[in-house]
Amino acid sequence: MLEVEDLHVHFWTSRGIVHAVNGVSFSVAPHETLGIVGESGCGKSVTALALMGILPRAGRVVNGSARLAGRELFSLGDRELRDIRGKDIAMIFQDPMTSLNPVLTIGRQLGEALDAHLDLDKREVVKRSVELLERVGIPNAKSRIRDYPHQFSGGMRQRVMIAIALACDPKLIIADEPTTALDVTIQAQILELLRELQQRMGLGLLLITHDLGVVAEMADRVAVMYAGRIVEHAPVRPLFAD
Repeated sequence: MLEVEDLHVHFWTSRGIVHAVNGVSFSVAPHETLGIVGESGCGKSVTALALMGILPRAGRVVNGSARLAGRELFSLGDRELRDIRGKDIAMIFQDPMTSLNPVLTIGRQLGEALDAHLDLDKREVVKRSVELLERVGIPNAKSRIRDYPHQFSGGMRQRVMIAIALACDPKLIIADEPTTALDVTIQAQILELLRELQQRMGLGLLLITHDLGVVAEMADRVAVMYAGRIVEHAPVRPLFAD
């Protein structure tokens, strides 16, 4: 499904060029979870942003390949990237409160995700939005689509982010520290939800985290990043057995 080879990402700063990602290679298959772990600043999130085509202005992919279902992501123009972003590949961010628009209702934000890729009338958008909220376990979904992000708890906001990511049935989801901002009980619920949805929908999941416990519970394989490189890559069970 996803094949990344020799990815290099540089940032141009006032102090010179920062080599944020240096020759990273990995793959993710359908139904599979690859965990990428490492300390803060090692290049995990930059790798994800590069794959989504949303690097900050100072950053650039200078070398490497990323193919999603055989299609080269780094050769796509802005319009083509917008077409696949959300439809074929989607991302769940670390902090839903800063990722969701505070002045738009949840229904409106789900609707925007659907309108970007699907030809639905207004009634169908509302129906699909309610179904998505129900799928991720939000009670009273029909009334809650009229609520704003601040009216949801942290765990429920993250469920909304997952619903938005799933809106157009992508092949691959990148989850960047999806439980970091949540307490332990809610973390477990969100991870279980991701596992259930992946099994049901056949998703590939790229799980970025610094928490080895999350990797041990969720991932099939793990890639350990340090200073922009993958320094170890192994199936989860043998790695944690050692």
